[in-house]
Amino acid sequence: MIVNLRDICAIAEQNNMAIASFNVPSLEATRAALDAAEETGFPVILSHAEGHEPFAPLDYIGPAIVALAERSSAMVCVHLDHCENLSYMRRALEMGFTGAMFDGSMLPYDQNVANSARAADMVSAFDCGLECELGSMGTRENGVGHENDHVSEAVYTDPDQAKDFIASTGLDILACSFGTSHGIYKGEPHLSYDVLEQIRERANVPLVMHGGSGVSDEDYHHSIDAGIRKINYYTYGVKYAGDAVRDVIADYEAKNPGEAVVYWHDMTMAAYERMYEDFKHVIEVFANGARPIA
Repeated sequence: MIVNLRDICAIAEQNNMAIASFNVPSLEATRAALDAAEETGFPVILSHAEGHEPFAPLDYIGPAIVALAERSSAMVCVHLDHCENLSYMRRALEMGFTGAMFDGSMLPYDQNVANSARAADMVSAFDCGLECELGSMGTRENGVGHENDHVSEAVYTDPDQAKDFIASTGLDILACSFGTSHGIYKGEPHLSYDVLEQIRERANVPLVMHGGSGVSDEDYHHSIDAGIRKINYYTYGVKYAGDAVRDVIADYEAKNPGEAVVYWHDMTMAAYERMYEDFKHVIEVFANGARPIA
């Protein structure tokens, strides 16, 4: 069942939990996320990032995600993640996406405000909630940018500016920077809960954690208690899937020395099974003690 981004985040607000937002650039990832949501009884967000266009074109993956979400027994938001081009957002909206993120975090503040407001006008014609980002984690979703151990390159969200940003754009949920980063962490992430709590106090909208992979369960819970209602999770999920594929190949080669044949379907099943188990765990951690919703 497809639901709106605003509605799914309202469920999170009411239950002091966060909704898992999984980037799903493959059938295996989509199946794993939906099966995990149905098994656990919690809502889920299926996301497609503009930066994943080279290996998961919107014209192919978008209609598939929408169709599978519609037939799921779970509550599902189909979300456009890290969109930097409004024409790309329009295409996703016309496919039936019910959430969209305009990412102007790399732009000067005034330009970010202006383009985010244009995105708000665009989604108002659809049954779609809007996420925008203020502050920068130093890297983009596709890995372009600074490494996450260069803390000086990250720009934490300014709590006072966040209040103005929300009022000036008409967004529904705010992605903020408080110490997480996209990609693989080279060390332990150091989250600034003081920044997060100040943003929440001034913003009074659901907040989003990007770079959610690799964060400890304790930090997840602390962040949720401070106002995080949506957590993006991708990198470590597909890393674990890649590890599972590597194990399949290694096992086959050990049992069949000298034979070069490895079947693709064995690898895709291994990836699906590993993501399914990981996604179930993540959804339950993000539930933060709440009871199943569905």
